[in-house]
Amino acid sequence: MPTPPPTWFSLIPFLKDIPPHVAGALCVSLILMIIALLVSRKFKRADYLVPEETLTLRNVMEVAVEFVAGLADDVIGPGGRKYLPVAGSIFIFIFCCNIMGLFPGFSPPTMNLNTNAACAIVSFIAYNYYGIKEHRVKYINQFLGPLLPMAVIFLPAELFSQMFRPVTLSIRLFANMFADHNVIEAFGHLVPLLVPIPFLFLGLFVAFLQAFVFTLLTMVYISLAVSHEH
Repeated sequence: MPTPPPTWFSLIPFLKDIPPHVAGALCVSLILMIIALLVSRKFKRADYLVPEETLTLRNVMEVAVEFVAGLADDVIGPGGRKYLPVAGSIFIFIFCCNIMGLFPGFSPPTMNLNTNAACAIVSFIAYNYYGIKEHRVKYINQFLGPLLPMAVIFLPAELFSQMFRPVTLSIRLFANMFADHNVIEAFGHLVPLLVPIPFLFLGLFVAFLQAFVFTLLTMVYISLAVSHEH
C-alpha cells in the first residue's frame, strides 16, 4: 500500500506516531467537545433565549442543530427529535472531518475507510438499538416478511441487506471524499493561485453533501426500524 502523505500532525509529538486519519478524527472530536462545553455554558445563562447579534459559536451550532432537527422531523416524523443526539453528532463530526481536507497540510479523516466504517457501525448499532427498544421481541418480525412461511426467503435477504448498509455507507463516503480531495490537491499543485478557489467552494459543498447524505440515510434506517407499519 502507498505511504500516506505527511500532514501537520507529523510535527506534533504525541500524534506523529499514529495514522493521520486517526489523529485527524481525534482532533476533530476534541475540538467539538470543547465547542460543546463552551456553547453549553452560554445556554446556562439567564439571557440564553436572546439571539446574539454577531456570528458566534452559539449561532453556528444553533443553525446546525436546527438543520438536523428539521431533517429529523421530515424523515422520521413526530418524535423524530429524540434521535437528534445520534444523528446530529454524526452529521457534525463527518462534516468537520470532511472540511479538514480543505486546509493545506491536512487530509480528511473520512478519506480512510476505517473512519467511515466506525461512523457506519455507530449508525448500524443505533438504529437497531432504537428498533429493539421500540418493538422489543417483535422487532424480529421486520426480518421475517409479511407471512411466516415466507421467512425462509425474507430472513436471509433482510440479514444481507442489514449487513450491507454499513458497507455502502462507508464506501460511498470514502469514494466521494477521496475523489474530491485529490481533485483539489491536483489543481492546487498545478495552479496554486486563484484557480483552486472555485474547487475549494466545490469541496465545501461536497463536504456538506456527503455529511448530509450519511445522516439522511441514518435517519431513514431509524425511521424503518421504529416504524409500526410492518
